[in-house]
Amino acid sequence: MENKTKYTTILIIFILTIIASGILSFVSVEQACGGTQNSCYEVQTSKYETTFGIKNAYVGLIAFPILAILTFMHLKNPTKFKKQIITLGLSIGTLFALYFIYLQLFVLKALCKYCIVVDLGMIIGLGIIILWKEK
Repeated sequence: MENKTKYTTILIIFILTIIASGILSFVSVEQACGGTQNSCYEVQTSKYETTFGIKNAYVGLIAFPILAILTFMHLKNPTKFKKQIITLGLSIGTLFALYFIYLQLFVLKALCKYCIVVDLGMIIGLGIIILWKEK
């Protein structure tokens, strides 16, 4: 039961990251951030809003649904391979999250609420994978 709760929690995190990425992808920056005179807008219009020319939110719209589906499939039929891919996805996501948090705090000196949801989701998800011991 504990294993199921662990991966259900991770699935919920992925769903929240999908929603945040969706807002940043499909809602205008002005609407999503609540105007143009705030730190969210500064982050979303900075040169760090894209990686290799691709909007970061679009990458999230691809990666997070894949990880969510994989997590759902793991809940239905757990395998070591699925667990490893989920852990790898959260590890890579956490590395990017730490970098993006660094950029927001120390380079841009501005925070985007949706970015923080995604970034903390990745960090918390990896923490759950590592610290939540299975019986």
